[in-house]
Amino acid sequence: MAVDVPGLVSVLLFYICILAIGVWGSRKSRKVEKKCPGNKSEVSMVGGRNINILVGIFTMTATWVGGGYIMGTAEAVYSPSQGLIWALGPPAYVINFLLGGLFFAKPMRSKRYVTMLDPFQRRYGNIFTSTLLIPALVSDILWVACILAALGGTMSVILGLSSTVSIIISAAVSIIYTFLGGLYSVAYTDIIQLCFIFVSMWLCIPFVVLHPAVSVALETPFFNHSVEHSWVGELNLADAGKWFDDMLLLALGGLSYQALYQRILSASSSAQAQITCFASAGTTFIMGVPSVIIGAAAASADWNQTEYGSPPPFERGDAGKILPLTLQYLTPTWVSVLGIGSVAAAVMSSMDSVLLSSASLFTQNIYKTTLRKKASERELQWVIRVSVVVTGLAGSALAFGNESVLAFWLISGDLIYCMIFPQLVCVLHVHWANTYGAVSGYLTSLLLRGLSGEPMFGIAPVLLYPGWREEDGVIKQYFPYRTLAMLSSIISITTVSWLVELAFSRQFIPESWDLFGVFKEKRQTEDEAEPEPCNEMSCPLSTKF
Repeated sequence: MAVDVPGLVSVLLFYICILAIGVWGSRKSRKVEKKCPGNKSEVSMVGGRNINILVGIFTMTATWVGGGYIMGTAEAVYSPSQGLIWALGPPAYVINFLLGGLFFAKPMRSKRYVTMLDPFQRRYGNIFTSTLLIPALVSDILWVACILAALGGTMSVILGLSSTVSIIISAAVSIIYTFLGGLYSVAYTDIIQLCFIFVSMWLCIPFVVLHPAVSVALETPFFNHSVEHSWVGELNLADAGKWFDDMLLLALGGLSYQALYQRILSASSSAQAQITCFASAGTTFIMGVPSVIIGAAAASADWNQTEYGSPPPFERGDAGKILPLTLQYLTPTWVSVLGIGSVAAAVMSSMDSVLLSSASLFTQNIYKTTLRKKASERELQWVIRVSVVVTGLAGSALAFGNESVLAFWLISGDLIYCMIFPQLVCVLHVHWANTYGAVSGYLTSLLLRGLSGEPMFGIAPVLLYPGWREEDGVIKQYFPYRTLAMLSSIISITTVSWLVELAFSRQFIPESWDLFGVFKEKRQTEDEAEPEPCNEMSCPLSTKF
C-alpha cells in the first residue's frame, strides 16, 4: 500500500502544533517554578496545585479518552461475539468518575498528597509502598502499549505508513513535551487534543452512517435478533461472570491509576477536585458515543460494496482495526485523515499523562523518600525526566506486537484492580488497617490472580473456576476471578489487621514479635500526644483544696 503523502503531511503538521503547545506549556511551568523555587518537582508533578477547574476537566477527560478507549469501544461493538452490550468503557468510566468524586477525591486532596502512594507511605512505610509501585508501573507500561498499538494500526490502514514508524514518531513527540514541561505541558496540550478529537470524530459520523454500503440494519428495531451480525449483541447467562468482571475492572480499576490522582491533587481545593471528577463523567461518556456509532455501522455494512471486499474484517482478524478501516472505506479521504488525527490526539493525550504519572510515583515515593532523601529539587526534576523516557521506551517496545487493542486495554487495568484498588480503599477508609493486613492482602491478591492464568501472555491457569472453557487450545475463565481476587484482598486486609491489633493490644502476642514495629510506633505516637498531668507546678491555675 502506497503512503498517502498529503495525509502524512497533515498528521505531521498536527504533531508539530502539539509539540509547539507543549513547549509553550513548559515555559508556563518554569514561570511557576520561579515562584516556588524550593518545590520545583511538585510543580512538575501536580502543577503547584494551581490548575483551574476548566483545564482540570479537559485534562482529566483527555487522559481517559485514549486510543484504547475509542478503538476498543468500536472493536467491542463491531465484534459478532460481543456487540454494544459488551462496550463497557463509556458506562464504566462514568461509574469510575462518580465514585472518585464521592469517595476518593476529598480524602486525597484535603491531605495535600503528591501521589496516589503517599497515604501508603505514611501508614505502612517505604518498603511496602515500593512493592505497590511494581503493579502500578506495569499497568502504566501496558497502557502506553495499548494506545500506541491503536495508533500504529490506524496509521498503517489509512496512511499506508508502517506501524513501527508511526509508533516511534508519536512516542517521541509525547516524550519530548512531557520531558520539557511536566503537568503544565500535559494539561495544555490535552485541551487542544480533546477539542480536535471531539470535532473530528463527530464530523466522521454522518459520512459513515450515510454510506451506501451501510445496510438497513441500523434502522431495524433495537432488539431485532434476525439480523445476522447484530451490533446490539447479547449477554448469555454463561457469560455474565466475565461481563461483570470486565465492567468492575474498568469502573473500579480506574480508581487506582496515578493519572487520576495527578489531576485530583493538582486542583486548588477538595471541592474543585470533586467537581472535576463529576464533570469528567459526562464528558468522557459523550466522547465514547462516536466510537459506538462507528462500530455499529461497521457491523451493519456490506463490505463487498467497498474496496475492502470479502471476507469482512472480523473473518480476516482485523476487528481490532475496525475504526480506521471504517474511516478508510466508508468516508472520503479528507475525512479519514481527520479521523486518524483524532486517534493520534487521543493517543498523545493519554500517553503523556501515563508517562508523567509513572515518573511521579518513582520520583516521589522511591527516589526521594528511600534512595536519595537529601536530593535537590534540580536532581528530582531530572529523575522525573529520565523516568518519562524509560517508561515511554518500555511501552513503545510492547506496542510493536499484534495484540488486540481491547485486550491490551483490559489487561492494563488488571493488576491495579486486583492489587492496588483494595489497598487504596482500606488505607483511606479503614482506620484499623495496618502493615500486617496490607501484606496479607497483597499476597492474597497476587496469589489468586497469578494462579488464574493470563491467555494474553500464554500463562495457563492453575485454578479453574466454574464455567471455564477451552477455545482454540487456550483455557479462558468466565468466572469473575479478578473481582474474587480483589474482594479476597479486602477481606484479608481488614480481617488480619483487626486480629493482629487485637492480639497485640490484649498482649496475646508479645511486643517483641512486632516485626514491622506497627504498634510500638503507635504507642510512641500516643505517648507523645498525651498531655502532661495537671499539678501545682505545671498548672498555675490549679487550686488546692
